Amino acid sequence: MKTLPFSKEDVLNWTKNHPTPFYVYDEAGLRKCVTDLYKAFSWNKGFCEYFAVKALPNPSILRLLKELGCGTDCASEPEIVLSVKSGITGKKIMFSSNETTVREYEVALKNGAIINLDDITHIEFLEKIAPLPETICCRYNPGKFRNTNDIMGHLYDSKFGMTYDQIKLAFKTLKEKGVKHFGIHAMLASCCLEEDYYPRLAEEIFALALEMKKDFDINVEFVDLSGGIGIPYKPGEQPVDIFKIGDEVRKVYERMVEDNGLEIAIFTEMGRYITGPYGYLITKAIHYKHIYKEYIGVDASCCDLMRPAMYGSYHHITVLGKENAEAAGKFDVVGSLCENNDKFAVDRKLPKVDIGDYLVIHDAGAHGHAMGYNYNGKLRCAEFLMHPDKSIKMIRRAQTMNDYFITLDIDEDFKR
Repeated sequence: MKTLPFSKEDVLNWTKNHPTPFYVYDEAGLRKCVTDLYKAFSWNKGFCEYFAVKALPNPSILRLLKELGCGTDCASEPEIVLSVKSGITGKKIMFSSNETTVREYEVALKNGAIINLDDITHIEFLEKIAPLPETICCRYNPGKFRNTNDIMGHLYDSKFGMTYDQIKLAFKTLKEKGVKHFGIHAMLASCCLEEDYYPRLAEEIFALALEMKKDFDINVEFVDLSGGIGIPYKPGEQPVDIFKIGDEVRKVYERMVEDNGLEIAIFTEMGRYITGPYGYLITKAIHYKHIYKEYIGVDASCCDLMRPAMYGSYHHITVLGKENAEAAGKFDVVGSLCENNDKFAVDRKLPKVDIGDYLVIHDAGAHGHAMGYNYNGKLRCAEFLMHPDKSIKMIRRAQTMNDYFITLDIDEDFKR
């Protein structure tokens, strides 16, 4: 059974001033998660977490993570600007992009970010923009790896990264062109609950780093394990033990890196693992429909959380005040979009839901609000940060009708 860090009474208090739907992020949970991550890798002198901004692009969250020592993983100009405005600058930004524009590279270089090249052709592309920076990272795709899943798919079908031959040639070429500091990046799985994923990934990248030293006398100074570690979306799933993972990576590091007289900093780019379990979408039941199935209509839609519609993902749902009630049947929990995949749950066993009940959709803190959109003219909902005393602070207001219309070539009559 999944639990909540707040109660029905807390939500009733919040909704006196803030209409649903809205997101709530648990500050205490976020702090503990990052603190534990740094403890788990404290044996590595250069360890740094580069939080994946795409998971939760909000400056209040980024400032909180900066306070805990994190950098950011960015993939676009707005994400770089968001990081800089949040106080995260220079080599605390990892710019990992693909099919990258000239403008994006210019902004990354201007702000001193570490450039993570996705393809060997980007060496020449980058050279046309500016002199190559002294520090370069390259993204590796070995083509096959045991830990894969539906989100990432097979690595042969992945558009990301360089092949083995390409990345070796890229490093050789970069050294010849004057690059002095090197890193290797790889993300070979997504939402992985197998605790051997990071150790096996580290072994794969360390082996490549040793080849770079042997073949080209290149010292790989950092290895970026990226993200990929998952969270238990379903009640029966167990969370990974980050301390066990850190210790297993340490064993691989000592055997492959230290024993060869090298020193390599380890980076991670968690998004889902850090914020996923500590974000909640609060919505209200507004309709009940009985046709061929039983439907509960809520005031949120997949414009607010599209993972179930896009991936068929499971998100646990709690009906506040009825946590221990017996199931009254199977229900589809749906939003109001003109699309039949606008469903948060399908055939989900739930207690009797009354109109006006509040439903909490769990594990929505990563790739939740961030993936929202305005289909059917739906306006984006607000975000709140919950402090340990259960008070909440608005960190993004709800979108207004004027916000929706502001980019259009329209007259004043549309403004409200």
